[in-house]
Amino acid sequence: MRYQLYYWPMIQGRGEYVRLALEDASANYTDVARGEGGSDAMMNMMEANKGTPPFAPPFLKAGKLVIGQTANILLYLGARHRLAPKAEPGRLWVHQLQLTIADFVLEVHDTHHPLGPSLYYEEQKAPAKKRTEEFWDSRVPKYLGYFEDLVAANGGAYVTGRRATYVDLSLFQIVEGLRYAFPKRMQAFEPETPRLVELRDRVAERPNIKAYLASERRIPFNEEGIFRRYKALDV
Repeated sequence: MRYQLYYWPMIQGRGEYVRLALEDASANYTDVARGEGGSDAMMNMMEANKGTPPFAPPFLKAGKLVIGQTANILLYLGARHRLAPKAEPGRLWVHQLQLTIADFVLEVHDTHHPLGPSLYYEEQKAPAKKRTEEFWDSRVPKYLGYFEDLVAANGGAYVTGRRATYVDLSLFQIVEGLRYAFPKRMQAFEPETPRLVELRDRVAERPNIKAYLASERRIPFNEEGIFRRYKALDV
């Protein structure tokens, strides 16, 4: 199977969770919008009036299937590339964890855009600062503490035990993104989640992930994606 991934070509964003899974699995894929004419092709698929057009990127074309929503794409890939448990209860559990990550990603985005994406950050600086304080006071401990406890309870190298799943890859991205966006706050918080930090390091050393991170395929973090570094928010 040769996959076609459709996502914005200038940011990591939600598409990065899919890229990490494809890279770890050594899957044969094309990051369509990063090629010539790819952005137009992506928009054409979203504007289609027949079939099952996706609402927004990311979406994955696998043969005749077009699969949208990050967690849904990972549910599909996980079962086919040994990145999810074989049994249905395990697959649903990992899917549930990925949906929890999706909730957290939205909260990360809202630190810099609490009034909505239609306004620039510069138009909502005061609400962003207030939202960020609440985010670090209560939301980060709640979410990261939850995953920290899961790693401890399962007693393995990864969230569900000895074998990595796409959730572990996604948690790697969460730690990396928070380190980029909030370097001071994250440095102070990391002693609270030592197992998640170890998980991040373990994922970074997986051969295919290590090669991907060193390649040009990995788009650098920037102030157009979900994780954005604003000095006023990292105090």
